[in-house]
Amino acid sequence: MTPHDKAALRAEARALRKRLAGLDPEAASRAADHVGALPPGDPVAVYRAIGSELDMGALALALTRQGRTLCLPVVTALDAPMVFRLWTPGEPLELDQAGVPAPLPLAEAVTPELILAPLLAFDARGGRLGQGGGYYDRTFAALPDAIRIGFAYAGQQVEDLPLEGHDIRLHGVLTEVGYTAARKVL
Repeated sequence: MTPHDKAALRAEARALRKRLAGLDPEAASRAADHVGALPPGDPVAVYRAIGSELDMGALALALTRQGRTLCLPVVTALDAPMVFRLWTPGEPLELDQAGVPAPLPLAEAVTPELILAPLLAFDARGGRLGQGGGYYDRTFAALPDAIRIGFAYAGQQVEDLPLEGHDIRLHGVLTEVGYTAARKVL
């Protein structure tokens, strides 16, 4: 797949996600109802939604009610894996190197066992199309033992995503209709 093809795929997926967000503003709350289906792991890395990404607020609260510890990713260098800092909903945030809200530098750095990641599209085999910055793929490579879960609208699923050597598959995806483990790649 050429970079032009991938850029076109991202543009289409962004438009679809924006449309899904407008059609179903309660999807994130319904997804949070399925928190019990998530694999075990603590701490859990959540994210701060940007644009039409599925909002993590209701799920973060559901995870804390389960007694799980939360952390948020922090971009400290644009070409390095993200680090994670402890965070509780309501705590103050500041913009990181990528311009994304992140915990203050005083927050303790931790290694998440479960990482919930935003995406533009996903397939049944754990393929994930991200924004193109490589932040999550670099982080997944640096934390190979972490369980990788996409958080998305069910309508973001596609038949098959073309993956490159640096793309790292998800273990599953949580949507407003439930949690689905990725099919094994043969």
